[in-house]
Amino acid sequence: MAEAETPVAPDEQQLFMEGFDSDTEVDTEELHFGDELELNQFDGLPHSSRYYKLLAQRRTLAVWNVKDEFMESLRKSRIVILAGTANSGKSSQIPQWCAEYCLSAGFQHGTVVCTQVHRQNAVGLALRVADEMDVNIGHEVGYTVPLESCCTSETVLRYCTDDLLLREIMSDPLLEQYGVIIIDQAHERTVSTDILLGLLKDIGQQRPELRLVVIAASHMSSKLLTYFGEVPCINVNKKTQAEVVYGNNPPGDYFYRAVSLVFEIHSAKEEGDIVVFFASMQEANSAYDIVMQEAVNMSSNLGQLVPITLIPRQGIFLFRQTEEQEKKNATYLRRIFLTSSMGEDLIWATDNVKFVIDAGVETKNVYNTRIRANSLVTRPISKQQFEMRQQLASSPGKCFCLYPEDAKLSEQTPPEILETKFTSTVLLLKRMNIAGLGHCDFLDRPDPESLMQALEELDYLAALDDDGNLSEIGIIMSELPLDPQLAKALLASCEFDCVNEMLTIAAMLTAPSCFLQAPVGAEHEAHASHSKFHHPEGDHFTLINVYNAYKQNQYTNPEKWCADAFLCCFALQTADAIRSELTDILRRIELPISEPSFGTKGNTLNIKRALLSGYFMQIARDVDGSGNYFMLTHKHIAQLHPSSGYGSCAERLGHPEWVLFHEYTLSENNCIRTVSEISPEMFVQIAPQYFFCNLPTSESKELLQKILDELTVKEMSKILQPLGINTAEDEQENQPSDRCTIQ
Repeated sequence: MAEAETPVAPDEQQLFMEGFDSDTEVDTEELHFGDELELNQFDGLPHSSRYYKLLAQRRTLAVWNVKDEFMESLRKSRIVILAGTANSGKSSQIPQWCAEYCLSAGFQHGTVVCTQVHRQNAVGLALRVADEMDVNIGHEVGYTVPLESCCTSETVLRYCTDDLLLREIMSDPLLEQYGVIIIDQAHERTVSTDILLGLLKDIGQQRPELRLVVIAASHMSSKLLTYFGEVPCINVNKKTQAEVVYGNNPPGDYFYRAVSLVFEIHSAKEEGDIVVFFASMQEANSAYDIVMQEAVNMSSNLGQLVPITLIPRQGIFLFRQTEEQEKKNATYLRRIFLTSSMGEDLIWATDNVKFVIDAGVETKNVYNTRIRANSLVTRPISKQQFEMRQQLASSPGKCFCLYPEDAKLSEQTPPEILETKFTSTVLLLKRMNIAGLGHCDFLDRPDPESLMQALEELDYLAALDDDGNLSEIGIIMSELPLDPQLAKALLASCEFDCVNEMLTIAAMLTAPSCFLQAPVGAEHEAHASHSKFHHPEGDHFTLINVYNAYKQNQYTNPEKWCADAFLCCFALQTADAIRSELTDILRRIELPISEPSFGTKGNTLNIKRALLSGYFMQIARDVDGSGNYFMLTHKHIAQLHPSSGYGSCAERLGHPEWVLFHEYTLSENNCIRTVSEISPEMFVQIAPQYFFCNLPTSESKELLQKILDELTVKEMSKILQPLGINTAEDEQENQPSDRCTIQ
C-alpha cells in the first residue's frame, strides 16, 4: 500500500487531538526537568515541554501502576495477557512500553505492531501516541488502515486494523519484521482477531523471540488463560463510581425514552458529555435528526448540544473545543454520542462522558446457514457489555439503563466467527496452506455446517481443485480484498472484456452505501435526486452512473455536489480509493484492464455475464408478476428493496421476471438489495452444472431445465446438420431430466 506523503489532513488531525486532550490540568511550572532537557530515546532530540505535561497526565492512568510488572513479564514470557476496564490507558501506554522493550534489544527481533478493530481507533491512537512519545506521526509512530498508510522505514510502532495484519501473513507467514505483536480489543471477538490469535499461537512456537501481548476487557481473562495456558495475566482496574439507574420501560419502548432523557439531562445543567446506546445505527441516525431539530428550540442559557453519530467504517471524528476556543466561546458545548453495540470501542477517545444511556438491546446481522443469508436479530446485550458501558461514565457519573434490574441479559456476546459467513475466511486460510483448518487453534471453533458451506461455495466458484486445495483461480481470488463472489465476478470480467466497469461495481459494493437517508421533510427531493441516476438495466448499472457523475464533479466542489444529490461524499471517496487499489492489484498480477465502453449493448450483456459468474447462487424470479421474488437456492419469497431503481418504475414498466441480487437479509422488510435483470438463458449458460443440479426442485427450476434442454438441442443441431444427420427430435426425447450445461 502506498505511503501517504501527508500523514493526515490538518483539520482531521486537529479534530483527533482535540478529542484526546485530557481535562487534567497540569502546571508546567511545577515540573522539574533538571538543568538540561532529556533526549528522546527514539529520535535523539530534546523533549519538548508538552512531552512532560503529557507524561504527568499519563502517570495518572490506572495502567501506569502495573508498568514494572508488565515489563518484567514481557522480558520473561512469550505471551502476556493484560485485562482491564475501559479508559484505563491500556491501548495507548502498552504499545509505548513494548517499543521501549524492542529498543532495548536494538530492534534485532523487529518492531511493534498493535491491532485495532476500527480504523478510527488505529488512526486516533497513532496520533495520540506520537504526541505522547514526542515524535512525528508517520515516522517513529505510524498507522496502516484500509486504503491509507502513514508509515516509513523508520516506524518502530505501528497501529493497524486486525484484518490488514491477517493479510500480511500471506506474504510474511512468520511476521518476521515484528518483535512484539499486540492484539488489542480481543474481547470484540472479530473473525480476524480470533484467527490472528490462533495463528500467532503457532507462529510463537516457531519464533521463540517473538512476544505476543493480548489486551482485552476483564471478563475475557479466564478464557484467554484457558486458551494460552500458564502465562502472565495482569489486571488493570479503573475505579468507577458511576451510579446505575434502572428503568421499568417495557421491551421495545426505549427509543423515545432515550431521546427524552438526553433533553432532561441537558435541562438539568449538570455538565458532561452523554453516550446513548441504541439497538442499531438506524436508530442512532434517527435520534441525531431529532436532537438537531429540538436543539434549535432550546434556551441558549443551557448551552449547545452537539450530536455525533459514531459509525464504524465512516470518517467521523470526535469534535471538541480546545482550551483557547472554550475561553473565547461563552456557550457551553455538550457532545451527545449516538451509537450502537457496533461503536462500543469508539468511545475510548473521549474522557468527559458523565452520562451513559443504555437501551439494553442490539440488532445484529447473524448468518443463517439454513437459508444461506443474514437474519436481522434483535436481542438483549450481554452482562459484559453492560459492565463495559457502565465503565465509560467518568466519576462521578450516571448510567441510565432503560430496562429493569432483573432483565435477562445474556452471559456473553457470541463471537463473530459463530455468526458470520465463513467463505472469505476459508479462502484466506486455504491461501495460507492451513489444510483442513486443523493448524489454526480457534478460541471457538466455527460451526461445521458453516465450514462445509464455505467449502461448497468455493468449489462452485472454481476456487478449489479436485484435491480441495486452491486452484489457480482461487489463488488469484485470494489476492483481492473482496468477498469471494465479487472477486470471481471481477476475474470473469477479464474474459468478458468489461473490467473497467466491474472495477467500479466492485468498489461501490465494497464501500459504504453512497445513498443518504433523506432528512425529515426532504424525502421527495431526495427520491427525485436519486432517480436521476437510475439505470433501466438494474441497480449495478445505477452504481456506475453515480460513480461516473461523482468523478465528473470531483475537482469542482464534491462535498456540495454530494450534499445536493443526497449522496455520501465519504462513501464515494472510499469507493474511488478501493477502485484504485483493485486496479493496482490487477496490474500487479498482469491481468488485462479493458477500455471503458459503458452504455453499449455488448458491454451491458458482458457486465451481466461477469456478475452471473460470481452471483449465480443469488438468483430470484418474480413468480406472480407483482414483485414477489422466489429465491431458487432456499425457496424464500422476498420483495425488492425500496431503494431499488426498479421499485420507482414498477408501475410503469412492471417488475423484471428474473433478477440477480447482491444481498438478502431476513428481516421485517424481507428485501433483496442491489438487483439487476438477467435472462434465464444467460443463467443456464453461466451457472456451473453441479450447482444447477443441486438446486431444490421448484417450478422455477423446471422452467430453467426446459430452457436448458432447448439450448442443448439447438447446439447439437448445429453440430450434426453439416454432417447430414438430423437427430434433434430424438435428442429431445432422450434428454435426461437432470441434464445440465457445462460451465
